[in-house]
Amino acid sequence: MIWLLFVVFFVLLFLRFPIAFALGISTFTYILFEGIPLIVIPLKMYSGIDVFVLLSIPGFILAGNLMNSCGMTDRIIRFSNNLLGHVRGGLSLANIGASMIFSGISGTAISDTASIGSVMIPAMKKEGYDADFSCAVTAASSTIGPIIPPSLPMIIAGSLTGISIGKLFLAGAIPGILLAIGLGIVSYSISIRKNHPKQPKASWKQRGKGFIHAFWALLMTFLILFGIIGGVFTPTEASVVAVLYAILIGTLFYRTLTWKSIVSVMTNSAGTTASLMLLVGFANLFGWILISEQIPQSLAEWLLTITQNKFLLLLLINILLIIVGSFMETIAALLIVYPILLNVAVSVGIDPIQFSVIAVLNLIIGLNTPPVGVCLFVASGIGKVSMEKVAKAGFPFLLVSILILMLVSYIPALSLFLPGLFD
Repeated sequence: MIWLLFVVFFVLLFLRFPIAFALGISTFTYILFEGIPLIVIPLKMYSGIDVFVLLSIPGFILAGNLMNSCGMTDRIIRFSNNLLGHVRGGLSLANIGASMIFSGISGTAISDTASIGSVMIPAMKKEGYDADFSCAVTAASSTIGPIIPPSLPMIIAGSLTGISIGKLFLAGAIPGILLAIGLGIVSYSISIRKNHPKQPKASWKQRGKGFIHAFWALLMTFLILFGIIGGVFTPTEASVVAVLYAILIGTLFYRTLTWKSIVSVMTNSAGTTASLMLLVGFANLFGWILISEQIPQSLAEWLLTITQNKFLLLLLINILLIIVGSFMETIAALLIVYPILLNVAVSVGIDPIQFSVIAVLNLIIGLNTPPVGVCLFVASGIGKVSMEKVAKAGFPFLLVSILILMLVSYIPALSLFLPGLFD
């Protein structure tokens, strides 16, 4: 009867049901047809969210929303533009730079696309950039967010495996920087070829002023990262510190946050958190069914029958994860697929920390991979361009992202060097 679970799940995905509902309805259907007591549904859902480290997710979501609400996004964009705006195609480079900084606040790709894109895509179109290119570079750069700390997918990966969240944060730093550099090179090359505009060079005074405005966002990232790595506080405590920090900066320094706006942000963040926790609960139930049907063991045995060569196996896993990521939301995919493939990877000698970075990087690349590509969809909606045109314009960015993925897959030091310093 396991076929019924997958048929219902993929039909609902095809009909564009939210992933949480697709998981919930498919598991409920399976449980009804198998005659399993319905009490198992709340029990397994609760066990999925009853993980202490997951308490950090609401905090980081709230902190990111608070910082965004107090105008931090505009300040980050202004600072990035002061640094890079005078280069040919500088506004696209500023887009990437802003995403890299903003990722330290949001930790998610979709929020990055929506927040940065709502400002940068209209600005780039106004300056004379092609609309499809503006959307493509925004969608591509937003994938830096889940790699550079703090990263919600890394928190999920750590909660599933018991790997240190701090080490996972460190492991994603170098790949995230490489991804930003790679996307910048592609953007600059396209801008040179298409003769995209450049702006007057900002003075050092303007750059200094922009840095001061963006300083608090930068400080927040270092505060969270080094607080966790240094053992000052746990990831859950770090999320609370981040919220208090955001309220302090927004009310006392920028004075753009009011108590009314704070309540509004809290309400919106609570809704986001509730939907995410629902997703985690249903994904745990879905995973329990897969385990009871021995699907993970069968998949692992099947992969190992194809090859036990570590390098070929990594290639197969990369292909599989990119396909999954193009159809499924990152966190849901992590919850369902990551534990299965981690066991396969470890069995052939791949370090769990390295594989965690590989898995997250694969799945966020999937956010920019047709036919679903959630970030492509969000960006195309903001830029009022068809998703097909955005996907075509984003193909060079997709290629360089896959190149960085291959480097991270086959050069372990890129993800293991920084965590190794704290062993």
